[in-house]
Amino acid sequence: MQSPPGFVIRTEARKAAFANGFRIDRGEKDGWAIFGSTTAQGQVYIAAETNAGPWYLALDHSGVIAELGLPRSDKEGPGLARYRFEALSELYAALSEAYRLGDSLPDAPLQQFETAVANLPTTTEVERLVIQRVGQDIFRRSLLRYWRDRCPLTGIDEPALLRASHIVPWALCDNDAQRLDVHNGLLLSALWDAAFDAGLVSFSDEGLALFSPAMGEDARLALRAEGTPPLLNLTPGHCKNLAWHRVRHGFA
Repeated sequence: MQSPPGFVIRTEARKAAFANGFRIDRGEKDGWAIFGSTTAQGQVYIAAETNAGPWYLALDHSGVIAELGLPRSDKEGPGLARYRFEALSELYAALSEAYRLGDSLPDAPLQQFETAVANLPTTTEVERLVIQRVGQDIFRRSLLRYWRDRCPLTGIDEPALLRASHIVPWALCDNDAQRLDVHNGLLLSALWDAAFDAGLVSFSDEGLALFSPAMGEDARLALRAEGTPPLLNLTPGHCKNLAWHRVRHGFA
């Protein structure tokens, strides 16, 4: 690994980081170029053995690492996990995912919310509703990023037809951290959202749709329920909240 990184490696590392949302250049240490973001949590570290690669990425955000799901390299270096890529295109893809996750995992939307409402009054019901709306808007934006702007069941990506569905409803959450947690939400198309909110549909820990006996055949046909694929990449946080939803609506 070049230490310090040469001009070509440093230039390519900066281009890759900046193109994927990490636009704060924090210098270099032990051959690793370091970058941060004003919105995504954690720092990224980029290095290479030669101008043509292989390339290395190190991450220090445990939540991002847990959901990134890439095989780790045994390369020594900074952060909590490191990854090896033969091509720059692979590095770009990994950085894009790291930014998406770092900008939507629980601590990021909660911090955005706390900053946005820090100076807002909370005396009247109207003022409290304004704060709730701010939180729900941040929650929706976070879910859009987390689920890549599409319903994972239907593939619908028309924003007007997508709903940010709380699993445990806003009013029943224990605190703002739970209210803003993307693991307490699903991005569903409008019809699936209505069925989920009404307790006619829930999901197993494996992400399979579960249907209430109260749902009629016409409704199932409208949802195209038969053969519905599982939701992808449900986390333990999703499963914990979905267990609550199943119990509340009589699925367990």
